[in-house]
Amino acid sequence: MALAPTVKLNDGNQLPQIGLGTWPMQDAQVAEVVPQAVAAGYRLIDTALNYGNETGVGEGVRRSGVDREELFVTTKVPGRHHGYDETRRSLDESLARLQLDYIDLYLIHWPNPSVGKYIDTWRAFIDLQKEGKVRSIGVSNFKPAHLDRLLEETGVLPAVNQIQLYPAVTRVDERAYNEQLGIAVESWSPLGLGANAKYYGGNTSFLDIPVLRQIAQKHGKTTAQVILRWHVQQGLVPLPKSANSERLAQNIDVFSFQLDEDDMRQVSALDDGSADVADSDTHEEQ
Repeated sequence: MALAPTVKLNDGNQLPQIGLGTWPMQDAQVAEVVPQAVAAGYRLIDTALNYGNETGVGEGVRRSGVDREELFVTTKVPGRHHGYDETRRSLDESLARLQLDYIDLYLIHWPNPSVGKYIDTWRAFIDLQKEGKVRSIGVSNFKPAHLDRLLEETGVLPAVNQIQLYPAVTRVDERAYNEQLGIAVESWSPLGLGANAKYYGGNTSFLDIPVLRQIAQKHGKTTAQVILRWHVQQGLVPLPKSANSERLAQNIDVFSFQLDEDDMRQVSALDDGSADVADSDTHEEQ
């Protein structure tokens, strides 16, 4: 078993370059999947209060049999808990559910800009990091304007920005802006929007698109492995979700082959300008 390489964050911490996404798994299922993922080589586990599975993730961490310091656990504060004091209470509640002493990466799940409290939440994050309750702090679904405001009002940039990103939604400009600021980009839903999401006029699932199948056959890999390799080869950190032990092993086995320039170009050309699942300028997470 080989562990994934790591990405050095702007705070000096090391982020594994692939992780286990856990939405929408429930507690009982995720408590079984996390140890399987750890056995397959995963060290980054991604959850959120609003996923409703922090208790199960914590149980899975304890069942995994590896030292806590070897794992990189992420959770997120929800919109209804924005605000300085509310955020501090929310973290304590997440730590209690996870039964952990600290979080490796704490994210603001959505900016909820009309509520106008994400700066107060970010100030709480800065203090929580100083106190050692979280190792790294970051955001999710933040656009460049949201990042600019964080920097202008606090002087502290996130270590990570987790955004919806896959070959149909490549976000080249947003990624470049994050890179310019030294913010690592994590990709949620890195394989697309699930088996039931259709492309090519509603006739084809994303993993069945012919060009992906051709590239996969060329390398003796699955289409999912090709897509995940496309992510990591660009320095992105994908968070694929699977509860299947075989696919868990396949999804992390993406560091032993290389896509050539033509492969990368063809995968990137699948960008069709698909709309966000939700626009973070208007979406208000509860």
